[in-house]
Amino acid sequence: MERSVSAHLQLYAFGQADMILSLAVAEGQSTDETMSIESNGEPLDSHVVVGRHGTRLHRFSAPVGPILINYQATCTGRADEPPVEELDVIEYRRPSRYCESDTLYAMAQSEFAGLSGVPLLEAIGTWVNDHLTYVPGVSQHTDGAVKAFLARRGICRDYAHLVVTLLRSLDTPARVASVYAPGLFPMDFHAVAEAYVDGGWHVVDATGLAPRQSLLRIATGQDASETAFLSQHGAAVNLRWMEVRAVVDELPVDDHTGLVTLR
Repeated sequence: MERSVSAHLQLYAFGQADMILSLAVAEGQSTDETMSIESNGEPLDSHVVVGRHGTRLHRFSAPVGPILINYQATCTGRADEPPVEELDVIEYRRPSRYCESDTLYAMAQSEFAGLSGVPLLEAIGTWVNDHLTYVPGVSQHTDGAVKAFLARRGICRDYAHLVVTLLRSLDTPARVASVYAPGLFPMDFHAVAEAYVDGGWHVVDATGLAPRQSLLRIATGQDASETAFLSQHGAAVNLRWMEVRAVVDELPVDDHTGLVTLR
């Protein structure tokens, strides 16, 4: 399997900003990649900070003015299955900023009583797909799973947050992963859930918008607070334009049943 991905961003910084990008594919891939960052026509240096689960963050300082970011990578084959850490199993059962599993505990216990393992994953994925409507641009970056549950609509991160929240409410460790998603339409960064069952981490994508087999991991964490593609400190920064691309040499057919590992 050969997957080619790219991300192109145009930003504007209104002051000196400490910028962190999460665009690069996670460690563990066989990758040929390039990253360039420019401000006012001059290149900016960045350095890589490695986070949890191989997340690679590019950090740089940006002056006032326009910023151009170009990233592209080609990944051949698939990475090894991600290791399972005992601490992850503990932490990913807890409520978090956007996954308020304590709030939806009673609902989850009632709706999915008696289910566990693979049947639980399939039931929650189907329930979220049936009860949410995918509406681009409808949610705010501060919205969590509870708001998506009440509004009955959202984007991929809302679907992932709600899946994770329901799984944690039933004592199943779950987390969010940002990914490049060949086959996704409209093309963008994508967010999916991962659940720990049968001794491993497996993808749950309640949107059903892209085959799970060709997804390419970028970042992994409790929720979107740990997987955002861009964050900044010290000054306001506007995103003026963005283009994301992800293709695979042979797009898989996914009926969204059974277990698939993100790698």
